[in-house]
Amino acid sequence: MNMIEALLGNQAGGVVQQLGQQFGLDKSQTSSALTALLPALAAGFKQNTSSQNGLDSLIGALSQGQHGRYLDEIQNLGRPETIDDGNGILGHIFGGKQVSREVARKASAQSGVGTDILKKMLPVVAAIVMGAMAKKQLGGSSQPGLGAQLGGQGGAGGLLGMLTPMLDADGDGSVVNDVVGMIGKFMGRR
Repeated sequence: MNMIEALLGNQAGGVVQQLGQQFGLDKSQTSSALTALLPALAAGFKQNTSSQNGLDSLIGALSQGQHGRYLDEIQNLGRPETIDDGNGILGHIFGGKQVSREVARKASAQSGVGTDILKKMLPVVAAIVMGAMAKKQLGGSSQPGLGAQLGGQGGAGGLLGMLTPMLDADGDGSVVNDVVGMIGKFMGRR
């Protein structure tokens, strides 16, 4: 299973098709773009939630937002409010536009898709990732608490656990070294 299917499940095909239409890409280009963008987003979420403040912020956003709609209504992914929400998400996980630009630049080198297209696609993909986590939260509501569902404070797996396949670049079962490396690359440090 590839990382797109791991994150989006049976909605992966529809999301890839919708993004392809929205950004003028074929299926292969869209998949390649997503494969290049998702690890950086996953690393950003993981880094952001490593502090209690970041975890609390994500819990609040998932509890109060209606992010699941991004997967329920994929035909609306190009709407201005989706892009605005995605930009807000990027601001929280990356801290600034410079990091987002660097992510798009590096993803372009990896995927062969133009940097300008990836800059426009990045907020939409951030909204999709948030939507996938929100849907996972709703599907897992029988678990003891949202903190445990998110994988924080003893919660094995959890919502952030769904990001693990995207973060474990070297397949060693540990994402720590991969996340540190990714964040360092995207921040211009190595």
